[in-house]
Amino acid sequence: MIPESNNVAYPFTFDAQKALEVILYVAQRTPAPDVIHICKTLYFADRQHLEEYGRFICGDEYVAMKNGPVPSGAYDLLRAVNQAEPAVPFIRRGNRIFPNREADLSMLSESDIECLDQAISEYGALPFNELSQRSHDAAWNAADENDSISLESIAATLRDGDALLKYLRS
Repeated sequence: MIPESNNVAYPFTFDAQKALEVILYVAQRTPAPDVIHICKTLYFADRQHLEEYGRFICGDEYVAMKNGPVPSGAYDLLRAVNQAEPAVPFIRRGNRIFPNREADLSMLSESDIECLDQAISEYGALPFNELSQRSHDAAWNAADENDSISLESIAATLRDGDALLKYLRS
């Protein structure tokens, strides 16, 4: 068990431009390009990327919302799109996302793409209820609704979570 007294200062910085490219990447490839599928795909991709490479893809923080973990910064981008702006990267109609351009792959590393593709393959076609249910994991359960999910809670759900936290503390 990971001791609470050794909390890790959040070691990542949110990259909004990269998050925008991730949104476009996922929306272009998932069978259900809606807000929940994009957010959950990013959560599962981030978990895998954290476990295998020691960082989140966009440096986002997660919030425990009713339907599961939500990447705070990416969610803000999905909600804030102003369709009246010229050259808007995507359009949101209801909860569906319609990209207006291809994702800039130069913003994504090979490991980012690997983890995003894996999450899209595994979770992209799941129905809303099943996707939401699968994301209600121990990390989500450890946080109060609408509060941040600690990095320790996410790491505790991963293989070698203690070693990962030791690495992140160094």
